[in-house]
Parts: sequence; C-alpha cells; structure tokens
Amino acid sequence: MDPVSVLIVEDDERFRAAFAATITGAPDLKLIGTASDLPHGLLLLRELKPDVLLVDLGLPSGSGIELIRYAHGHLPQTDVMVVSVFGDEPHVMASLEAGATGYLLKDTHPADLAEQIRMLHAGGSPISPVIARQLLQRLAGDPTPPPDGEALLSPQERQVLTYSAKGFSFEEIARMLGVSRHTVMTYVKRSYRKLQVHSKTEAIYEARKLGLVRD
Repeated sequence: MDPVSVLIVEDDERFRAAFAATITGAPDLKLIGTASDLPHGLLLLRELKPDVLLVDLGLPSGSGIELIRYAHGHLPQTDVMVVSVFGDEPHVMASLEAGATGYLLKDTHPADLAEQIRMLHAGGSPISPVIARQLLQRLAGDPTPPPDGEALLSPQERQVLTYSAKGFSFEEIARMLGVSRHTVMTYVKRSYRKLQVHSKTEAIYEARKLGLVRD
C-alpha cells in the first residue's frame, strides 16, 4: 500500500520542522513538500496533488483559506487539515465552509499528528476538543449565557494571558510583572481551572471569546 503523501504549508519554521519530522518518522506517511507562504504553497499544491494538505491559516502573503478552496474545488482526492493558533468560530467556520475536513490547534502533540493524518485520510474529521465543543454548542443552540470574563479572572490572571497571547514566555512574563515564575504559573493554573481548559492555546482561545484578550 502506498504511503499517504503530505504537503505542509506553514510559515513558522519551528512548527514546519516539527510537522515534517513527525511525518518523515512515520513509515506509512510521505512528506512530498513544504512551503512557507501562499504562492509557493499553491504552486506545490497544483504540481504535487498530495493526499493530505496540512495548512496554517495565518500565512505572511495571504490566508490558508485560499489553499483550502483550491484543493476543495480542483483536487477532490486531497484531504485538508488546518493546524492553527486560531480557534475562534469565524476562522473555524470559514475553514470548514471552504472545504477543510480536519481542524487542529497548534497545541496538538507532534506524536499525535501522524495518527490524526491517518484518521483524516481514512475518512474521519479530526478536530481539537475545544473546537468540537464549540461546534456542538453552536449546533445545539446552547442557551447558556457566556460567563462574565471580567468577573471570572483576576486582573493578574488576565494580564498573564494577555502577555502569553502576544508570545511572551512565562519567564519573560515573570520578569515584566516583577514576580517569580512560580507565581506566574499559579496564575496560569487558576486561569485554566476557571476557564475549564488544559492548555495555553485553549486558555487564550477562551479568553479571546470572552473579550479578555485581543490581538
């Protein structure tokens, strides 16, 4: 049986390298190309016609949505998996409506990525739990009003999440706030518990949804 061919379009070099290492380490998957921007990604997509397109949304020269639309319209044999930091409803729905059949947040463990690609190629629709919960609530017309974010988190917890969303490490945040890393981690753990999440990406997503963190 031929290995599943995968094309990666991701502008962040660290993530691109991590994804590539995961795919090349799996005997049933085959990495056939990588691109860091929209034009190169579209060129490779047209030329290589992969079984699976692994694509980020926030590309420096455009949106990954354009690649999803092209694959959906011209390459029916290509399954599309979005791997992004964006977990808000507009990005998720735009991706699914454009033709993506999988959507993972970037906190997905690299070791799990290969299995998610296999699931996608086999006809499944792998979706990060926080995204799946959002979609289910949307379909169910969840009547529960959203919590008041200002009251939910303390000012210190909101500040840590804001800095974290801007890309600062916990060590850098501790220096900026003039506290220890242990104190910052205490704020982080409290935020996770209050927001009912288990990772930084999920916490930032929930905080954005509540209007606590803005780009």
